[in-house]
Parts: sequence; C-alpha cells; structure tokens
Amino acid sequence: MSKTVQDALSGGAFEGRPSLRETYRKGDSVELSITDIAEKDHCFGRLEDGAGVFVRGMLAIGDRVSARVIRVKPGYMEAVMETLVQPSPDRTEPRCPVFGVCGGCKWMHVDYGAQLRYKQKKVRDALVHIGGFDNVEVASALPAPESFHYRNKVEFSCSSRRYLLPEEIASDRLDRPRDFALGFHAPGNFEKVLEIDECFLAKPEMNRALELTRRFALERGLEPYAVREHTGYLRNLMLRYSEDEGALMVNIVTSWYDEQMMAEYRELLTSSMPDVPLTVVNNVTTRKNTVATGEREYLVHGEGVVRERLGDLCFRISANSFFQTNTRQAEVLYDGIMRMAGLAEDDTVYDLYCGTGTITLYLARRCRRAVGLEVVESSIGDARENAVMNGVGNAVFHPVDLKDFHTIVPTLEEYGKPRVIVTDPPRAGMHPKALETMLRIEPETIVYVSCNPANLARDGKVIVEHGYVLEEVVPVDMFPHTSHVETLACFRAPQKQ
Repeated sequence: MSKTVQDALSGGAFEGRPSLRETYRKGDSVELSITDIAEKDHCFGRLEDGAGVFVRGMLAIGDRVSARVIRVKPGYMEAVMETLVQPSPDRTEPRCPVFGVCGGCKWMHVDYGAQLRYKQKKVRDALVHIGGFDNVEVASALPAPESFHYRNKVEFSCSSRRYLLPEEIASDRLDRPRDFALGFHAPGNFEKVLEIDECFLAKPEMNRALELTRRFALERGLEPYAVREHTGYLRNLMLRYSEDEGALMVNIVTSWYDEQMMAEYRELLTSSMPDVPLTVVNNVTTRKNTVATGEREYLVHGEGVVRERLGDLCFRISANSFFQTNTRQAEVLYDGIMRMAGLAEDDTVYDLYCGTGTITLYLARRCRRAVGLEVVESSIGDARENAVMNGVGNAVFHPVDLKDFHTIVPTLEEYGKPRVIVTDPPRAGMHPKALETMLRIEPETIVYVSCNPANLARDGKVIVEHGYVLEEVVPVDMFPHTSHVETLACFRAPQKQ
C-alpha cells in the first residue's frame, strides 16, 4: 500500500478542510485520474480539491474516469467507475470475452510490461509503508516465459444456476440453459457459475477437455450440483497438465460413483483426444461444499497420476497433491532460492512449510542435509515418496504444525545447526511462534518466499529487529494477468567480528 493510499485511509490529506460528508453525497458523479493501485478490485486517485477516492473497476494507472460515489467516509470516498474518459497508455485489449465478469484475470487489460512494474511497486510499497524499510531496493519483477496458457492446474465448477451476462438479462431469449453451467464461480457468489468456453490461462488440452465434458454432461442430461439444495451429480472438473510428459489428468468430481457413466466418459475423452496421454480419475464427495476433492477416488483410465520435472528432479502428482501451478516459472523461483541460499556442501538447511518437498529436494542437491517441516501429513508422505523416486538420500521430512516448531527443535539437533533456513509460509505469513523459534536458532541466512507482500513486510520487520539485514528482494511473476506476485527476500545476519 503506497503512502498516498495510506494518507487517504487516515484522512490526513484532507485535514483542515470541510469534511467530505459536507461536500459530497452518495450518488454524486466525480471525474479523476487514477494514480495508484489499491487492494482487491480498487484503484486510487484524487479529485482537484485533494479528496481521495477508491474506485472499483478494471482500471489502470493513468486512466481518467468518471465514477459514481457509493460511500463517503470521513477521510476518503469509495466509487464505481461508470465511464472511461481517457485510457491510460498502459491499457491493452483483453483477450477474454468475459473479462471483467470472471474474477480470475483482473489485470488482463493492462500491458504485460506495465503489470510487472505494478507488481514491483506493490512489493516496494508494502516493504516501505508496512515494514518501515527505508530506501529498499526491489529488483524488477522476473517475467514469466509465457503470459498466457501457463497454468498446469485449473478447477472448474458445475452448478444448476448459471450466472447470466448483462446482455442475456436484457434479451428475450437465451442460447444456453439457465440450469446448467460449467466454468468459474461468479465473484462473490457461492452458488452461481459463469459458463466458460475457453480459459486463456489454461493449456489448450485443458480447454478441449472442458468442451468435451460440457458436451457429455448436456447430451446425457447429467444433473448439475445445486449448492443450497445439496442435490445433483456433477460437481467439479479439475484438470492437470504435465509440461514434461505433455500428459493430461482429468479429475471429474461427482456426488456418487456411476461405473457405466465413467466408462462412457472415458471412451469420449480417449477417442476425441488420441494424441494426448490421458489419465482419468473420479473423485466422489458427499460434502456440502464446492471443494474439488473427494472422500473416495476411482481410477477410470491410466495411472491416476502425472509426472512433472523441475530441473533434474521428477515429481509424481496425484489428483489432490499440491504443485506449483506455473511449472516453467517455478524453476525460475527455485533457482532464485538456491542462489540466495548460497549453500555449501557441508551445510544443513531447514525448509519451513515444505509442502510436498519440492524446495527441500531442490536444496538437497547442494548441501549435506535438507530438512523439510510441514503440518499436512499427506504432503509429508508425498515428499518422502518424491525423495525416494529421485534417489535423494540426504533429505528428511518431519510433520509438525509450525506454531509448535519449538517442540521439534531438540529432535532436529542431530542434523546439525542450519546455516540457512528457507521459509515459504501461506498468505497469512509465518505464525508468530514459528518466527520466534526461527530467529532463536540464528541461521546465517534466511530466504523468505512470500505470496503476500504485506505479510513479508510485517515478518521482515521482525527479522531485521533481530539484527538481520535485508540484502535482496526479487519479485517473481508466477501469475500473469492477476494481481498476485511471489517474492524472494534474502536476510543475512551481520558477520561476527
């Protein structure tokens, strides 16, 4: 969050003037230029009298817009864009026909080079204004090799309530049924699904499988899942793609198992995609949610797994395993971790929040011992299997909730004190107790892998308060056309005299 946005939230920029509530009313139209990005779907600008306005809409820095005020606060206003008066030079034409309705690619209207600048700025603003880092240097965001069709995993939802586009609501007839949709949940709506014909982030093979599944469901009259009523057969379609093998996994999630239906589905997929190595699984769930996992899994075709390669390591990925969703950019990320870690042959390294062990195994190639810690038991099991499959004998994995990190430290002492700790926490950042224990261990180097710049800034502030120096910050664009950014930060303890 930049200082201009912080000033608006605090009301400081409007201090000493008539209150906004005396000057503006809900429903007023205002015109302003967008000068900054803010959280979620909002951007920021100021009116000529200095009043700060958060504007919701698919905007770019440099846009001049007319907006309708929907809320007046003591120090700022919230508004919704109504008209694009003058477009920013950063704008480009989005490829997707449902851009602005689907909530996935919120930055597809922004030129890719500008997206990278926005992400670099987002990281720097968080470090300066949340973490209190002065004059911090943030490297240019590392671009993805492919800005479209880069995802190796996509989850689609099926619903009995289709989200209607504005032009459909205004029309007398519909070209598609109201009571069937296979696509993405409409933003902010847990039961309606926006029909998707093609996702521009998914691989072409995934879009083909989506098309075939929709056709199969409609021709056979498969009942879509209804969230409120908890009825219906077809719930989700989860697709995975292996860059290394060119193979596709189709995981169809249903409310019950129908062997004959699955045999027919397998026949359609295999006959329609003869050049694509396929595996098909059927996850079955009776839970009252829309998560694309099941209590039971049936193998319909193939092995039930795909294999992916990162560097010289191979990973076995099942339907419900975690794996980085951008394979090619994951190698860039992991090479950056390795470079910052600067491992020597006799080093011990800890990998906190290790998941299925991808980073741990990457590190193990360059050190004496790599230790992975993770709370999810199934992920630890996958990590151990991946170590065996790759012949990595110097990586060990321990299940532990990282808030209880301190309880396992005596057990880990047999591996030697870690010179390097790599931590890759969830969006919420490190648990305070885990952060405290990590700092008590006093590694020479901490490599922090963050998917949330705000929490990197908060945790980074604590790390430097314990004597570490923030040496390097590198954003890595794992998710083009979205506001998300991965960041590598390297903290080093000062050399003892």
